[in-house]
Amino acid sequence: MSPAKGGGRGAGRGSSGPGSGSGRGRSAPSGRGGAAKAGAAKGGPPKGGKGRPPRPGKGNARNANSLVAMGPQASKPRSTAKSGLGGEQVEGRQAVRELLLANRRDTREIWMASDLDPAPVLDDIRELAAEARVVVKVVGRGKLDAAARTDAPQGVIAFARPLPDVALDDLLRSRPGTGSPFLLLSDGITDPGNLGALLRSAECAGVTGVVLPQHRAVHITPTVTKAAAGSVEHISMALVGGMPSAIRQLQAAGVLVVGLDERAEKSIWDLSIGDRAVALVLGAEGPGLSRLVRDRCDELVSIPMRGRLASLNVATAGALACFEVARGR
Repeated sequence: MSPAKGGGRGAGRGSSGPGSGSGRGRSAPSGRGGAAKAGAAKGGPPKGGKGRPPRPGKGNARNANSLVAMGPQASKPRSTAKSGLGGEQVEGRQAVRELLLANRRDTREIWMASDLDPAPVLDDIRELAAEARVVVKVVGRGKLDAAARTDAPQGVIAFARPLPDVALDDLLRSRPGTGSPFLLLSDGITDPGNLGALLRSAECAGVTGVVLPQHRAVHITPTVTKAAAGSVEHISMALVGGMPSAIRQLQAAGVLVVGLDERAEKSIWDLSIGDRAVALVLGAEGPGLSRLVRDRCDELVSIPMRGRLASLNVATAGALACFEVARGR
């Protein structure tokens, strides 16, 4: 969305990452770097020479043929139309920890920098990896940073299967304990830092599903996964060919579609939802909602601005709107 009045600039590459994570309170290992527990292997970069992807660990060998190429080669940009949601490379301590906790997709291998100080979240990662029989390799800082696609991977990178996408109809099914569907639609958001921060807020606000356009929008890149702090592992996501047609499908299923638009006269504080299924639509940074999407929304609401600045970026505006919808539900 061009939130409030005009879209703010995106957070940029590698922004919004979490800190070292809370961990689960276990004592930190002695010495720098910490030895990996059972199921983890200490060693250098993947065998086979510079630039080759790491080999799968023994515990994931059964899935080796179905896994996409990972490691440094994954840093080459690929067409989103062919790669689906993405998410094969996960960077940052909290994001990797949630990847293992969710156990939603296979993790091929985890790299840890050799110069890491002990931390509870690193203990968590090692223990979870051992339980899942995922190899943890200790590599040089230079090697890890060369493979990283964010500015601050926090000394941890995981290589995994891509995130699974679901059909739009699947997002319309109510799940126990979640009430009616609460969906978030991205109408062409292109900044990965903004999308990641938005997904983190959406998951915390109780969003049950996310809809992303197949083309002209960012999908789940390493920057998105890091900024999302693991939330991508817990939210179902659908890819659609066109947002206007997806909106019509949602409306036919009884979903109230609400667009956040700076030109709307109605305030989001006046929005009445009750227990209805709802879809919140956010537009791209700068342009906001596209014309067709704007025309097809059931309701258009804006965020009242009281200060001298004329805009919020899409991540901030989206977070505010998600929690307001959650409050109304």
